[in-house]
Amino acid sequence: MNSEMLSYIKKDSPIHKLTGATKLIIFLLWSIASMITYDTRLLVGMLIIGIISFKISKIEFREVSFILYFIMIFLLLNAVMIFVFAPKQGVQIYGSRTVLIHLIGPYTITLEQLFYELNVVLKYFAAIPMALLFILTTDPSEFAASLNKIGISYKAAYSISIALRYIPDIQKDYKDIAFAQQARGIDLSNKEKFFKRIKNAASILMPLIFSSLERIDKISIAMELRAFGNQKKRTWYKRKDFTKNDYISILLCTLLVLVSIILIKVDGGRFYNPFI
Repeated sequence: MNSEMLSYIKKDSPIHKLTGATKLIIFLLWSIASMITYDTRLLVGMLIIGIISFKISKIEFREVSFILYFIMIFLLLNAVMIFVFAPKQGVQIYGSRTVLIHLIGPYTITLEQLFYELNVVLKYFAAIPMALLFILTTDPSEFAASLNKIGISYKAAYSISIALRYIPDIQKDYKDIAFAQQARGIDLSNKEKFFKRIKNAASILMPLIFSSLERIDKISIAMELRAFGNQKKRTWYKRKDFTKNDYISILLCTLLVLVSIILIKVDGGRFYNPFI
């Protein structure tokens, strides 16, 4: 499979066997736990569990390398921007100031600022594995069926299913449009200057939007011709019942959220402060 395509990858793993609804609940609980705390110990633990889960899923690095490199570049830029616009944020949060290097003007690298930015990066890295696993291990058809089973309208469930199916199509359209633009002389390679590449990449946006709207129109017409939504219920070709592993997984993630709340009380706030 092309590593640049972010979509469902069929494998035989325990994570693939969980229902789509279970994986959605796990992803939401996991995201909540990572968002509400800056406790480094918990975030590192979540990152380790996420990496182990990725290994269990049998998803190979080459299959997601493109998106991972993209995320790492984004996190690097995010860390730099935090320092540019809030160079003293860590000092204000932790209430101490340990100077490492003074650069210029208000820009001083402190241990507290580095620790704060480390926690920001960890929050992303803690959530990313579960987000990727949700997309890569969830069959869109089964996901729609499991959402409908837990009480969500089949119309809404099927719309979400279509959205998941549409992700690789958008990526493919982007690549096709990018190749067409390059054939017209618009350079998107590393040979061009960074800001020039961003400007050139923006020229892909409008054709991508129009192609997406055209595809949406075709899907809507096809569903209308097939009388989709006329009945109150529908049958599902792919449907799985909740198993013991589903309930255990949801319970463990619920406990994770409780641990993050308890740590907020123990730490006296969202931030774990080792400088006290």
